[in-house]
Amino acid sequence: MQHPQITPRFAPEITPSVEELEKQERLLVFRQFTCDDAWALGSLLVEMARERQAPVAVDIHRAGQQLFHAALPGSAPDNDAWIARKRRVVERYGSASYLVGARFRAKGTTFEESSRLDPDEYAAHGGSFPITVENVGVIGAVTVSGLPQLEDHRFVVEALEAFLKL
Repeated sequence: MQHPQITPRFAPEITPSVEELEKQERLLVFRQFTCDDAWALGSLLVEMARERQAPVAVDIHRAGQQLFHAALPGSAPDNDAWIARKRRVVERYGSASYLVGARFRAKGTTFEESSRLDPDEYAAHGGSFPITVENVGVIGAVTVSGLPQLEDHRFVVEALEAFLKL
């Protein structure tokens, strides 16, 4: 029996392109990001997850400090480990964890095969998105874990669009 790859190679017709993912990052930018913003964004994500009965954990970090964390029914301690691994990708690359994985797939490889980073510490799977402040850059990450990776990514993007009223 053949084992599946850690990072699936998706067909391009069902996944967003690298260009589309990069556009999301250009548009989803904050003027500022305070502790109150973290609480409001985290609360929005929790509200959305409760409405959908999504078994997720939600995390927001800024400059190495955890500003928000919630675990909803159906989530597990493993989701916290995934959050940490996906967040480290955002912190290292300054891009969404899903976009980093997509860039490797666009080159015909996977993050695990080519990044030279420990897969126990880094996961280029969807669900962690950079918190970017205009004229400053990436200062943190908002991360969701518990759904399939593309759904985790889309869930965070949807919340950011609503929060930023785009």
